[in-house]
Amino acid sequence: MAGSPSRSRERYSMIRSFAVRWASVRALRYPSMLAFDALATACAFAAALAIRFDSHVPGWVAAQTRVAVPLLILVRLSVTAATRLYRWSFRMSGLAEGVRVVSATAAGTGLFVVALHQVAPPGLPRSIYVLEFFLSASLMGGVRFIPRFAMAWLDEQYRRGSNGALRTIIVGAGGAADLLARDILRSRESRYDLIGYVDDAKTKLGLSLNGKPVLGTIAELPRLIAERGVSMVLLAITHLPAARLREILRMCESSKASFKIIPASFAQMDERISAAILHDLSPEDLLPRDAIAFDDREIRKLVSGRRAMVTGAGGSIGGEISRQLAMNGVSELVLVDMNENELYLKTRRLQEDCPELRVHAEVADIREPDRLGRLGERYRPQLVFHAAAHKHVPLMEDAPEEAVKNNVFGTMNVARMAIACGAERLVFISTDKAVRPTSVMGATKRIAEFVIRDLDRASKTKMTAVRFGNVLGSAGSVVPIFKQQIERGGPVTVTHPDCTRYFMTIPEAVGLVLLAGLGGYGDLCVLDMGEPIKIAQLARNLITMAGYVPGQDIPIVFSGLRPGEKLYEELLTEEEEETSEVRNRILVARSPAPPSDLPERLKELRASASTGDRDGVLDAIRRVVPTYTGGRSTRPAPVSKIPSRNEDVDLNVVEFRPAQQARS
Repeated sequence: MAGSPSRSRERYSMIRSFAVRWASVRALRYPSMLAFDALATACAFAAALAIRFDSHVPGWVAAQTRVAVPLLILVRLSVTAATRLYRWSFRMSGLAEGVRVVSATAAGTGLFVVALHQVAPPGLPRSIYVLEFFLSASLMGGVRFIPRFAMAWLDEQYRRGSNGALRTIIVGAGGAADLLARDILRSRESRYDLIGYVDDAKTKLGLSLNGKPVLGTIAELPRLIAERGVSMVLLAITHLPAARLREILRMCESSKASFKIIPASFAQMDERISAAILHDLSPEDLLPRDAIAFDDREIRKLVSGRRAMVTGAGGSIGGEISRQLAMNGVSELVLVDMNENELYLKTRRLQEDCPELRVHAEVADIREPDRLGRLGERYRPQLVFHAAAHKHVPLMEDAPEEAVKNNVFGTMNVARMAIACGAERLVFISTDKAVRPTSVMGATKRIAEFVIRDLDRASKTKMTAVRFGNVLGSAGSVVPIFKQQIERGGPVTVTHPDCTRYFMTIPEAVGLVLLAGLGGYGDLCVLDMGEPIKIAQLARNLITMAGYVPGQDIPIVFSGLRPGEKLYEELLTEEEEETSEVRNRILVARSPAPPSDLPERLKELRASASTGDRDGVLDAIRRVVPTYTGGRSTRPAPVSKIPSRNEDVDLNVVEFRPAQQARS
């Protein structure tokens, strides 16, 4: 019995292969189609006579048939040839082709009636014509459509017999689901064994689409997955809200099914929807806001033909800034970074994608003003994008003097270089951690904002700081870390059950940075990140999307907040609450001016950083940023018991470990 599925697959393959070979040879297919039509016509006429006269055909009618049958076959074949019904796609035929068959049959019957009354009056009883029309249409249509259904059945048996077949449910029963299902069912090599659909539209329940039933509502999906052994869920609802998507994942947390979705870019392009464009559900699909669309022409207008320099070009943000600048027509691009490996790889990639672009890779430390000055003198950039920074919060807590040297005075060096070489604009990448900072990293970014805004007031180079939150998929973000932990089988470590963060995709953030920084809106722009996301729920969603049960297959461990980390981030200080939206997702903050004694305070900060006086550095930071509350332990007391379930995250299946224990 073990070999029977394999033998069945071989048999299905042989039958299908023979049918395909026959259909592909015109010398066989076209005459065969005409012969089938002639035979179908004769059989339909004989059946019509038998039905009309109950198998007792009168003599005068029998005499008429000697003329009628050849004439009918001649008319039928002539109409078939005129309408090219012998040129038939057995695999792709649909409703339009069915209408062609019925129309051609009706036209043939009409011509036959006229011709017969001319050749052999008075013709035949009218009921004969009607019966012959329906029978001929049925037989001629059957000859053309039965192979399609037979091949679809053979393909389905082949898929079910394969070892990699995935029992599949499609979420949605609309146009996108219909096109997706057609593509799956027509593909013999598809891994998806479609068993049905779920949809919340009550009118669709119990209906059949492409021969597969609408099994129930989306709320019944977990039960259907369990009862029918489903291992794959395909989401085929156009413009599915992220909130609804997260709700579906929460419902299916214990189901061990994998998820794929139609990309948003294909949502309105129905003719292109197929199984090939499905992608694994990603964190980007769960963001609690609509995707941000950009007009490339607007960005191109701002950067085309300009010379640009990007610091931190080897990182996620700097690399994406470089890519978008290259794709939108800068004339020359200078990439600056200390990480020579990433710098080399990104430079090669840009040179391959844009061979006509002049790309220069420069290994340089932004803490060295002379080196930056020479680069500015050599390349004379018109646009400078400063993304280089020390960003890792816990590491900077242990090395505050390094954060100051790089984030504060490195930023000052870049800004002065831009002024010295006559750059038109400088765009500084800031962070939401600069708002009421609890970390050295956030505080130094806040001071860097002051530096940029202070220099902007007395410089011909227009400078803008752009502040935003976390980006999905960056080298230091939680998503790659979570994915690695899931691949290893867990546990997935989350700092705190209530920790929330703002998220945006890297291309979205960079597109907004270019528009905000180069648009001349103000010296401090803030990106609207939408609603914050609970990190614990993000972890659970990633585990579910990977086909595991959170807390059961992959444990979640709460490790406690690390030094400098906050439970939640903010994008605006209390003084900046009055903002104006200058365009979609871009706000201009009305922020108080930098301290009037900023230069003196920076001297103190530089002196402490240069001598490695960490306590002096922290005190100097507080004098510049009074809202800074770091420099002391921010770790919460260990939680003694597991919190109860709430609407966002089920904590009954996870454990809490104090931070020290989790790191040991």
